[in-house]
Amino acid sequence: MTEGDDLAQRKMRFLFALRSKGVTEARVLAAMERIDRGAFVRGIFSERAYEDMPLPIACGQTISQPSVVGLMTQALEVGPRDTVLEIGTGSGYQAAVLAVLARRVYTIDRHRRLVREANAVFEALDLSNIVSLAADGSRGLPDQAPFDRILVTAAAEDPPGPLLSQLKIGGIMVLPVGQSDTVQSLIRVRRTETGFDYEELRPVRFVPLIEGMAGD
Repeated sequence: MTEGDDLAQRKMRFLFALRSKGVTEARVLAAMERIDRGAFVRGIFSERAYEDMPLPIACGQTISQPSVVGLMTQALEVGPRDTVLEIGTGSGYQAAVLAVLARRVYTIDRHRRLVREANAVFEALDLSNIVSLAADGSRGLPDQAPFDRILVTAAAEDPPGPLLSQLKIGGIMVLPVGQSDTVQSLIRVRRTETGFDYEELRPVRFVPLIEGMAGD
């Protein structure tokens, strides 16, 4: 078997694993087939890029397991005309998947190093509709608000008020909430004319949402 055949088989197993975990939306699967997770995993863990597991990245962060990326993306119901805000760039993998589905993606992270490294991958993949910024994610991006969709890849005790206020009427936010790193729920928030509707989706485990900038 050639190296190319082996890679093709791993990618096929990767997509099968996504479907078996509940990622069934055709546009989401196509986006995840197009965006190579291997481009976002470096060093000793690159061999495990197509396994359905979280992996360590720089700055003490992780790249989420692909099935969670797929389920969060699916829950966000992204349309081709949508502008999306992502809180927590991390490796950049989630933003890249969103970029295939949306008109524009703004992604912010408190770690400058992660933003720099993700930017380099976005450029290499010619993903020109992503704007990545080093900023305090808990405050969102008021200058570009309101957003059609907001995705948060770090857990807070409650949905942050600044982010709720930056969601359009009719918009959707998906985020993990929980008071500890062991008990968290993925929730979907829909903004209506009169307030917010909350829906609990599944248990998850994410790093905490931290205010302020990191030192790197």
